[in-house]
Amino acid sequence: MDKFRIIGGKQLKGGVAISGAKNSALPCLAASLLTSETVTLRNVPYVRDLITMRRLLEDLGCTVLVPELRTHQINAGTVENHEAPYELVKTMRASVLALGPLVGRFGQARVSLPGGCAIGQRPIDLHLMALAQMGAEIDLHSGVVEARASRLRGCDIEFETVTVTGTENVMMAAALADGVTRIMNAACEPEIVDLANLLTKMGAKIEGACTPTITITGVDHLGGADHTIIPDRIETGTFLVAAAMTRGELEITNCEPNHLHAVTGKLREAGVEIEQIAADKLRVTGNGKLRAADLTTAVYPGFPTDMQAQYMALMTQAEGGSVITETIFENRFMHASELMRLGAQMRIRGHSVDVHGPSHLTGAQLIASDLRASASLVLAGLAAEGETWIDRVYHIDRGYEKIEEKLRAVGAEIERVKT
Repeated sequence: MDKFRIIGGKQLKGGVAISGAKNSALPCLAASLLTSETVTLRNVPYVRDLITMRRLLEDLGCTVLVPELRTHQINAGTVENHEAPYELVKTMRASVLALGPLVGRFGQARVSLPGGCAIGQRPIDLHLMALAQMGAEIDLHSGVVEARASRLRGCDIEFETVTVTGTENVMMAAALADGVTRIMNAACEPEIVDLANLLTKMGAKIEGACTPTITITGVDHLGGADHTIIPDRIETGTFLVAAAMTRGELEITNCEPNHLHAVTGKLREAGVEIEQIAADKLRVTGNGKLRAADLTTAVYPGFPTDMQAQYMALMTQAEGGSVITETIFENRFMHASELMRLGAQMRIRGHSVDVHGPSHLTGAQLIASDLRASASLVLAGLAAEGETWIDRVYHIDRGYEKIEEKLRAVGAEIERVKT
């Protein structure tokens, strides 16, 4: 099991190129199941979750070619298996994104229930409710969802709560359904828009993908497409915080600043200097004094829950007290106790954490509990005095492409140690 060894106290300086968005590439890969023609996806990040999704597509019978780094050519013309097994679903909850495309195109799907995860329960009942409204027969037994429909029917679907993967599953299923489907209280994340853009290139008819109401008019069949995945806004935000915490200066390229207004706005409020120097380029400077600023996570366009842990690490170095409130997941403060092992002063109060700074962080042995928590521990280790060891870094490998190499290239003293 790999570990990271970090010697803190090094200023980060230089340039970092952002990879493609994991949370966009995953549904786009799943969307390739909707056609027998080849779908080419570019800017696909080389991360563990994408390797798992590629394996799932191959298990279903797809041909997946990688003619060049970060380019995938997927052909689902010979798919005969319609089951996503537990062995894959348990390692990556996004495997449930195969459900909508399989039912939409083949009229049947078997997908193991993903269950809970370290940051809390994320049930798929809203996915199943929507598919049932569209005419699918849903059967649950032995931890497996079976869905069948001769052909799905368009209808009005209103989600009780905003669900990103639920919105994506219904969009894909509705693309081949009879009639018109309207998704109300739909997710508005940039990744939703990116999936809609791919589906449109494939021949789908979708309107309102950047709004809470998405309208899909079903078509008889979809074709191939060539699509480039958007940059990863969470990786971008993570490197913005890295520069601020190390009092460094980074030029971040291949990013999309328009997807980051909530993050950059909050970081500027906290004293971080961020300048947009090109359409896809930001410069961040961490020379100023950091100021404490309260934070509440929210659905897009609010501050993303996937940046909460990184922001908490930043607040350990800010002057004053801040309150960080999590509204999306019920158990997303597991990194707080690990940050306290480094010397952070904080107190957990239900769905909020009080942080008092600046704290003098010193190296310690830490354990990563989930993807974004592991990123916050890396950031804290970069700012800490002495040596920090982080165990279970397979979590960070799920969503960050070679993060230790990118950090080392801009001056961090970090290495991967295989044990």
